[in-house]
Amino acid sequence: MGSRQVSTTDLAGLLGPDPLGRYGLPGRITVAGLGISGISAARALAGLGATVTVVDNGDGDAHRAKAAELAALGIEVRLGHLPDGARAGETLPEGTELVVTSPGWQPESALFRAAAEAGVDVVGDVEIAWRLRGAGVELRAARRAAAAADDGGDADADAERNPAGPAEWLAITGTNGKTTTTQMLASILKAAGLRTAAVGNIGTPIIDVVLGEETYDVLAVELSSYQLHWAPSLRAHSAAVLNLAPDHLDWHGSMDAYAADKGRIYEGNRVACVYNVADPATEKLVENADVEEGCRAIGFTLGAPGPSMLGVVDGILVDRAFVENRQKNAQELAEVKDVNPPAPHNIANALAAAALARAFGVAPRAVRDGLRDFRPDAHRVAFVDEVAGVTYIDDSKATNTHAAEASLAAFEPVVWIAGGLAKGATFDELVAKSAKRLRGVVLIGADRALIAEALARHAPEVPVVDLGRTDTGAMLAAVREAARLAEPGDTVLLAPACASMDMFANYNKRGDAFADAVRELAAESE
Repeated sequence: MGSRQVSTTDLAGLLGPDPLGRYGLPGRITVAGLGISGISAARALAGLGATVTVVDNGDGDAHRAKAAELAALGIEVRLGHLPDGARAGETLPEGTELVVTSPGWQPESALFRAAAEAGVDVVGDVEIAWRLRGAGVELRAARRAAAAADDGGDADADAERNPAGPAEWLAITGTNGKTTTTQMLASILKAAGLRTAAVGNIGTPIIDVVLGEETYDVLAVELSSYQLHWAPSLRAHSAAVLNLAPDHLDWHGSMDAYAADKGRIYEGNRVACVYNVADPATEKLVENADVEEGCRAIGFTLGAPGPSMLGVVDGILVDRAFVENRQKNAQELAEVKDVNPPAPHNIANALAAAALARAFGVAPRAVRDGLRDFRPDAHRVAFVDEVAGVTYIDDSKATNTHAAEASLAAFEPVVWIAGGLAKGATFDELVAKSAKRLRGVVLIGADRALIAEALARHAPEVPVVDLGRTDTGAMLAAVREAARLAEPGDTVLLAPACASMDMFANYNKRGDAFADAVRELAAESE
């Protein structure tokens, strides 16, 4: 990507006086969490001259190794239990003027309660990146000027190639499809010849991108509800909420609070707020947002679009939003077959990405070329193999009911492999909507009984195999049972509708186990 990890030596001496104050940051900052985003924030803020303390309740070998690296940069790290017995991650260091949290830390944590009592604000790494966009421009200009002086280059010519302002942000959130849509958008922007990167909840930490050496015209920014919760001053060029369904309610406390955090992505948008016509809750978020004058509401739909929408007509993705006389005209952007894979939920992702790109002024041909160039990540409706006339699809990324419903809607008949950690979800609506597609179901994981009960209520005629196992070896048994239930022409679909951590380290490992099991099945069939 071109943006390397930010260190104190990268920043020292390159900025003018009081860089922290100029970008709205105080001098004593506590960083909560020793993960990727926490380390990125700590290094960058220390590089700008802040006195940084990192706190984390962990105290294992990995934590100590990371702490040693930061200590070498003059950053204090407090791990595990403090000398007085208190936990480091629950104790606000004396003199703290700002807390920067890693995304997963819950709002009601003891550290944040202490911050609130002390009148100290809590923000996330996305908020810091947003505030430091101007610092990134300064740093790159200083680096280029220094390099030109060393090499005898033309500083004026270099300035023409590198615009003075920070990169625009095109922001994306939603319960499902965020990563795919963000990557699609980046592919479209690249096809348009723009310097861009997919950042935020994916890829390189966003602070490292903002302060890094690479100059970008525009960033495709994936944002989770956690990140949006802690980013009060974010104001994107344009933004999209792809969909809303119950998720992470244990963190947010309620569906209303979850939706409100998602809706923050629209605040202050200047050009377009993109919403899902099929999900009225997303349009409601647009209606409630405080945006810049002239910002437009742009819908996307799998049907024929109305004015100010993008949609599908006779297998063609069309734009009736960013065209002249949109009451009568439409612009062809791409064909459905240009979307990989062309499943309905992925076509919706493509339309959302296209809407944001068009809001930024991208030409129709670049939308088509970018979609053709795009290749989805593993474990997202990924074809694994065909064995004895049965297709095996890995959608391990379907970690909630909304994602599983979209995945199931793309295939028929289906033998469904499901189960894991439900995260407080219920499954009646999912099963009722998908029952007619099901040839059979194989259940694994800790909360499989919840799905079994929903199947008994809404699809009693569908054969169900409850493996009664939560060990990692259960996946091979699940694939064998699914193969037994399937008939030629069917699809065996891993779309668990649950998180993976009861059996696997993450959804990637779960998908890998599924693919390995399918390959073993294929070898046995030869």
